Amino acid sequence: MAAALRLIDARADTRVVVVSRLYRTPPWGKTDQPFFFNACAAIETTLGPREVLDLCLETERAFKRERRERWGPRTLDLDVLDYDGMPYEDAALTLPHPRVSERAFVIVPLADIAPDLRFGECTVTEWVARVDRDGIEPASEDGAWWRETGEALAASTR
Repeated sequence: MAAALRLIDARADTRVVVVSRLYRTPPWGKTDQPFFFNACAAIETTLGPREVLDLCLETERAFKRERRERWGPRTLDLDVLDYDGMPYEDAALTLPHPRVSERAFVIVPLADIAPDLRFGECTVTEWVARVDRDGIEPASEDGAWWRETGEALAASTR
């Protein structure tokens, strides 16, 4: 995830503005697999919503993402959650993401960087109070984990 964020940040048309803490989270959907790591990031970009999704998919492929089974193990999973509050829908992308408020592994990290962002009738902070956060724990002290490399990253997430 750190390398993927650095790759996105290095582009001329995107800039990573803020990143949440890294969280260790129980698997969701298919639960007979190891814990996941999740985080949220906000970017500034000149790309449109669909182009941001294409960038996410391109980045996943760069890190050898293979889609073998729904909710199964994966090397990297990047999702577009919101685009400056603008609604958007096509065959591949619906914004805001329709299931953000149901998924603690998304809403908890999102609260680090956008607590007042609204999804439906509630803010992210209000949604956090409604979801089951059992098993979700910070794996980094702050959002700087993505700028670290090698041993520094491994030490900060232990």
